[in-house]
Amino acid sequence: SAVKEMVVGKVADIPKNSAKNVKFGSIPAIVINDAQGNLHAFSAKCPHLGCTVAYKGDISKIYCACHGGMYDPQSGKNIAGPPPKPLDPLKVAIVNDEIVISR
Repeated sequence: SAVKEMVVGKVADIPKNSAKNVKFGSIPAIVINDAQGNLHAFSAKCPHLGCTVAYKGDISKIYCACHGGMYDPQSGKNIAGPPPKPLDPLKVAIVNDEIVISR
């Protein structure tokens, strides 16, 4: 059965302007703590050809190395390169100082 939610780690594990890639059931996911200290989570599978995206803190963008796709880390919106649509969002919550992502 598909994983509905999982604990990613403690809030302190993902400092501001960084991210953590995790396996969320059968899909890769990315959890971002943006430069303002807000948490966001998305499927890390690029909708262009399925490569796994990563967060680049130096430019504060989600980046796909395969074809140079870029996404906004707050909304997941595709902003550069060939990706045809935004990253699929996941819900993110803080429970007892732990980050929990869910579908």
